[in-house]
Amino acid sequence: MDDRSGIDLSTLQGSVGYRLRRAQIAAFTLFTQFMAEFDIRPTQFAILTVIRDNPGLSQSQISDALGLKRANLVPLLDGLEGRGLLVRSPSPADRRSYCLHLTDHGQERMKDIQARHDAYEQELTATLGPAGRGALLALLDGFQFTGGGDGDGEG
Repeated sequence: MDDRSGIDLSTLQGSVGYRLRRAQIAAFTLFTQFMAEFDIRPTQFAILTVIRDNPGLSQSQISDALGLKRANLVPLLDGLEGRGLLVRSPSPADRRSYCLHLTDHGQERMKDIQARHDAYEQELTATLGPAGRGALLALLDGFQFTGGGDGDGEG
């Protein structure tokens, strides 16, 4: 029974999928609050982080690594490029492909964004403690995430 509403949620409370979704909503809500000054959403942060840590990747490589539909990635990249955070340059190996790099502005901005993300992670897992955080990550590793490219990561 949900004490706040008197609605019986006991079946859902025993559902891993339901509980994961509720945790995702809570995590994304907190993320949005922490990142409001940067106007960065979770998927944008993931894209910028992958590009920062792996400069020169192609759009296809990023979409595969993050499990994003390629059609959903393009407008996200357009927006980040329009904000001066990244640049696409023709691939020397494949003229039909582009390599992605953070701009100097993107590199500098990511320092502030990463520091804020670190604070977000600390707040998100504060009640778990270091051991609980590690245990949660280990449990999540048990899921078989596929790079099927069927989502945009925000919904």
